[in-house]
Amino acid sequence: MSEETIFSKIIRQEIPTPLLYQDELVTAFRDISPRVDSHILIVPNKLIATINDVTSEDELTLGRMITVAKKLAKEEGIDESGYRLIINCNSDGGQEVYHIHMHLLGGQHLGPMLSC
Repeated sequence: MSEETIFSKIIRQEIPTPLLYQDELVTAFRDISPRVDSHILIVPNKLIATINDVTSEDELTLGRMITVAKKLAKEEGIDESGYRLIINCNSDGGQEVYHIHMHLLGGQHLGPMLSC
């Protein structure tokens, strides 16, 4: 089992954070250090350390993360102009908190993701 993270404490509101969405599967809140105008984190309530730790039992939760991203993008007014969803995995993938989380990014032109 993975160690508890700061996200676990936010989900339980032990660290008071304004929540944008919460249900039995996922929680969403604004990133404390936003990289763009609209930067929201969507996290499973169950602690799953990395994408490599996802099981078939987590499929509903991961699907919910995407449908919540769609809902929040509409609420943020970025659904029509466009947005990006990112999930990082492990250190080379840029993961900093070992509790999977989806970044919902938008509100400005994001440009190419990678220069290939």
